[in-house]
Amino acid sequence: MKHLIIGGLTASLLALPGCYGMTRQESMVVGGLTGAALGVVTADMLDANRNWTIIAALAGAAVGTQVAVNNATNECAYARADGRYTVRPCY
Repeated sequence: MKHLIIGGLTASLLALPGCYGMTRQESMVVGGLTGAALGVVTADMLDANRNWTIIAALAGAAVGTQVAVNNATNECAYARADGRYTVRPCY
């Protein structure tokens, strides 16, 4: 398990420069898809049932679209599909 986590972190660090030069919308889409994929993989590794896998995918997509966190006010900015941003309390 330790090797799997280290391998995943290494792969993500190597893929990070690929995000350079993306538009905000492209970054939102990639973040959402990556978050959803990581949620599904995590649920699968924990042998979760189908319902929890779907919830993990949705939660991962939501976290992937988060673009900013203000720790002083506990507010987060989330990217919307229309290109605007929504600021609301962090979950």
